[in-house]
Amino acid sequence: MRVTVTGASGLIGSRVVAALMARGDEVTALTRRPDRARERQSIEAVAWQAESEPAPVAALAGRDGVVHLAGEPIGQRWTADAKERIRSSRELGTSNLVAGLADAEPRPGVLVSASGVGYYGARGDERLDESAPPGDDFLAQVCQVWERAAGEAEELRVRVAILRTGVVLDRSGGALAKMLPPFRLGVGGPVAGGKQYVSWIHPDDLVALYLAALDGSEWSGPVNATAPEPATNRELSRALGRALRRPTVLPVPGLALKSLYGEMAWVVTTGQRAIPARARALGFAFRHSDLDEALRAALA
Repeated sequence: MRVTVTGASGLIGSRVVAALMARGDEVTALTRRPDRARERQSIEAVAWQAESEPAPVAALAGRDGVVHLAGEPIGQRWTADAKERIRSSRELGTSNLVAGLADAEPRPGVLVSASGVGYYGARGDERLDESAPPGDDFLAQVCQVWERAAGEAEELRVRVAILRTGVVLDRSGGALAKMLPPFRLGVGGPVAGGKQYVSWIHPDDLVALYLAALDGSEWSGPVNATAPEPATNRELSRALGRALRRPTVLPVPGLALKSLYGEMAWVVTTGQRAIPARARALGFAFRHSDLDEALRAALA
């Protein structure tokens, strides 16, 4: 396949690019820094300012598919400016990508766009498949406008699959990387009581889901990109302690997180119990469905 990827140098994008290249696909990156992408990843790269201009047709015409991963990082203190960047990078960036698709000829047949399980809002222990309604908090609203913008490509007869991603167990970045230092020192533990659910996924399974969504004509609409069984924050903390052979007896109060991250701490202290019903129905086989094994593999 010939595939264009946005966010190609990010935590997930770099893995998706590597997997595509490993199977012989031709990859083009849409990025603000094309020279960096060419140097680091040895791929074709085209300059694009995602929030201010349509995606360049030269990077889209003749491609078989597009993987859209670009967006301002969620894991930061949510100031007013940060929240605006988080929302606009997804809403405007995705709309501008679709605008580029509209002018591309021949047009890619599929768009696989990222989203998040934050779409569902805080729902306690409710099991959430892809048919569950959205929440109404900030992150849920961001996910809704993000998905709505991607869905506009369907009017162009482009198949659209949206992967609502959970917490990625990657030691090099994201939530797990932030958890590792205190846990390695033996001072980690459950957060804010630990009863909230964490919809987690191993990066190998997440990348495999992106490739399956690119390849499979039956993959469309929202797909929960999470392991089959979410864990509570307490269960995740204990499993990480086992993987590191460290105690996990020191709880982290929610107020401590709020002082560090502000409003963003709400994401960690609430959570979702998302179930990948759609992926399972499509026959996707998870390689890392057991939390203990997934953490051992992630830390190996």
